[in-house]
Amino acid sequence: MKKRSVTFNHNPLLAKGLPVWRPRVVLLALLFGSFALVARAAYLQGVNDEFLQAKGESRYARVIEIPATRGKITDRHGTVLAASTPVKSIWAIPGDAKPTPAEVRKLAGLLDMDVRDLNHRLARDSDFVYLKRQVPPEVAEQVANMKLAGVHDQREYRRYYPGAEVMSHLLGFTGVDDHGQEGVELAYDSQLNGKPGSRRVIKDRRGQIVEDVESIRTPQEGKDIALSIDAKIQYLAYTALQNAMETYRAKAGSVVVLDSRTGEVLAMVNAPTYNPNNRESLSGAQLRNRAVTDTFEPGSVLKPIIAAMALESGKFRFDTVIDTGNGRMALANSTISDTKPHGRLTVAEVIQKSSNVGVVRMAMTFKPEEMWQVYDDLGLGSSLQLGFPGEASGRLRPASTWRPIEQATMAYGYGVSSSLMQLARTYLAFARDGDLIPVTLTRSEVPQLTGRRVFSAQTVRETRAMMEMVTQEGGTAIHGRVPGYRVAGKTGTSHKLEGAKYTSKYIASFVGLAPVSDPRLVVAVMIDEPAGKQYYGGQVAGPIFSNVMAGALRALSVPPDAPITPMQVARSKEELAARGRM
Repeated sequence: MKKRSVTFNHNPLLAKGLPVWRPRVVLLALLFGSFALVARAAYLQGVNDEFLQAKGESRYARVIEIPATRGKITDRHGTVLAASTPVKSIWAIPGDAKPTPAEVRKLAGLLDMDVRDLNHRLARDSDFVYLKRQVPPEVAEQVANMKLAGVHDQREYRRYYPGAEVMSHLLGFTGVDDHGQEGVELAYDSQLNGKPGSRRVIKDRRGQIVEDVESIRTPQEGKDIALSIDAKIQYLAYTALQNAMETYRAKAGSVVVLDSRTGEVLAMVNAPTYNPNNRESLSGAQLRNRAVTDTFEPGSVLKPIIAAMALESGKFRFDTVIDTGNGRMALANSTISDTKPHGRLTVAEVIQKSSNVGVVRMAMTFKPEEMWQVYDDLGLGSSLQLGFPGEASGRLRPASTWRPIEQATMAYGYGVSSSLMQLARTYLAFARDGDLIPVTLTRSEVPQLTGRRVFSAQTVRETRAMMEMVTQEGGTAIHGRVPGYRVAGKTGTSHKLEGAKYTSKYIASFVGLAPVSDPRLVVAVMIDEPAGKQYYGGQVAGPIFSNVMAGALRALSVPPDAPITPMQVARSKEELAARGRM
């Protein structure tokens, strides 16, 4: 059968012609697009080539940070108290890390991690993940020897504290990023923390550095801080406090040592304490720097202030007699009492015997505003401006709110609260002939010749003589004596205020200075809730003061100003033997 041919010449669609302008428009559009691409390529490669270069470099070039070393913290003699040591951090690129189960178990063992936690980190959808921070260099080397794809290390720094528990509350600690978290580390973080540098390198796909290209910024190392602390005196205070905590089974305690010539803090210790090198299981009670953050009602420690006011006003003299009667005094439907009747006492004996009635009789001769002004001049109720984190200012209510009974109780240390550091600083006025200077945590070997005048020199000398009687026979702190030195101080025994009620729990304290002939040191001691039958300041805090003051004076080579009697020598030997048995 013959096939029939088909022609398309007579198809009406083919016979219809296209508009002349259409191919011309398409041609112009193609030409315009070509010119635009050429112009864009010329612009990116010739004029603005940074974009393409940056995109290209991002495939292989990296800018990595060069960590700066944190500054050291030293004591006044240059002994290192805190330093940064190099460590490694192990990190991974999850997409590149494909370890076998056996390798995961080995890596988890080296890093002291749970296998499930390690697998979870390696399975993350990210380009970077830390596996373990602050790994010892020897462990990091073992990890590197495993040659695991996608697992790398980088250098970091970890803070080390040679003094451990002895310096913990003073220094505080840093976090994993080497920034201050507590104590001096936080207070001086901006000075200690240097500025990291940076460098540009070429890395391969596995993150390994192939070549150093250039140094962009040199790291600026942190500044060293020289504290006012004397490491020897700090250790003396720490040892004395720890022995007392065991002896009296106390809840807590603090000791502060100040140099009266410069206002420097030579020692500051607290209990309970902790090891800043190992902080895995810590409680809030261990972390608190009680000497500056905790306040308490100081009790009779404030009585010398009232005696000084009385002498300064001219209303009383050193030997003015005050009748304390049977040791009880009625005031505004309340009764103020002594521990026992004392009868007629001189002003000096009021301080020596710690008579509440005698002190109140002096205090009530002043207007509330006068008494408030002296307390305020001595820094009660005001922050010390040490820059220490959590520093408490204490409580001193406006005089306009005082009732007569409140003015009376404030005279012997109730109704006003203070930190131990504030009390120690207050006693600088008695150690410096009546002027008050700031306290400092950094070394300042230049004596401060003048401060803010609070009392006259003659008033302070007479008040010091009263406080010296406190440590002599008939006083409340015979256990606070120091063989070879004249000592002046005042005991404090106060009921603890919990909620709105005073409890049967006590705070025992003692603040004193020595040598009386030329005061060099102020030592303040506080013991919180001593257990057992002994809870008075003279019984509990007095011996601690004696031990710390004796050791500190000898460490500073302060010459004795009193003869040593055979009885004192024997007692000193007994105390040394007792301390050796603890």
